[in-house]
Parts: sequence; C-alpha cells; structure tokens
Amino acid sequence: MNWIILIIAGLFEVGFTTCLAKAKDASGTAVTFWLIGFLVSLALSMLLLYKATQTLPIGTAYAVWTGIGAVGTVIIGILFFKEPSDFWRLFFIVTLIGSIIGLKYVSN
Repeated sequence: MNWIILIIAGLFEVGFTTCLAKAKDASGTAVTFWLIGFLVSLALSMLLLYKATQTLPIGTAYAVWTGIGAVGTVIIGILFFKEPSDFWRLFFIVTLIGSIIGLKYVSN
C-alpha cells in the first residue's frame, strides 16, 4: 500500500511543478490560482511522501519520489510546454524509469 501512496506522492510532485510552470506564464488572478494549486499539490506530495516513509526506506522512497516527479515533469514539458524530445533526452528518461523500477524490486 505504501508503494501506491509513494506513486501518488510522485504524481502530486508532477502537479506542483506543472502549476509552477503555469504560474510563471500566467497573468492577473490566474497566477494566484496556479500558486494555490502549487501549494496544495506540494503539501499533499510531502504529506504522502512522509506517510510512505513510515515503512519504506527513506533513501529508496526519496529516489523513487523524485524519479517519478522528474519523469512526469519531463513528459508534461514535452506534451504541453513544447520542450524538446530528441533521442538522448528520451533515452535517459527511459533509463531513469528503469532505475525507479529497479529500486522498487530491490527494496523490502
């Protein structure tokens, strides 16, 4: 169950980085709404990370959490913010996904 909580925490990390990017590009009251989304996502991500570390090793949980956030943020950047998606960038994202999966399998 804590692995599922950790995955959800990582997805909220993607949420707070996306809100931060949208707030940067917004103007007027939209900035406020994106920053509220950022703060809510940040708080939920940290709370769920804390919950997951109650039974998972902190080093593994943190590495998986940041890995999910990094991969998700890059994918969101490519799909919605027109960031580059060349071979090497995608290659290293795939290796990062492999590392996250590997950490899960070698952890207790």
